Amino acid sequence: MTIDVVIDIIRAALIVAIEVSLPMLVVSLVVGLVISIFQTVTSIQEQTLSFVPKLIAVFAVIAIAGSFIFGTVTDYTIELFSNFDLYIR
Repeated sequence: MTIDVVIDIIRAALIVAIEVSLPMLVVSLVVGLVISIFQTVTSIQEQTLSFVPKLIAVFAVIAIAGSFIFGTVTDYTIELFSNFDLYIR
């Protein structure tokens, strides 16, 4: 196995990790921003106010995009294992 193959495997793994985590991170960012603007407008300085809406939003995204996440990780794993004989050379 050459260094180019290792770099390709790592690059593909990083791309899959970004694709899988991006929906949850974006939703958490947007919900946090909306809650922060609400806290600023109403002068509420409660630190734990943004935790519950973020948690609910992330769980909703996982419920909605769960099949996409599972499919992406499964496809990468199948591709990795199907090319296993090329990696051990």
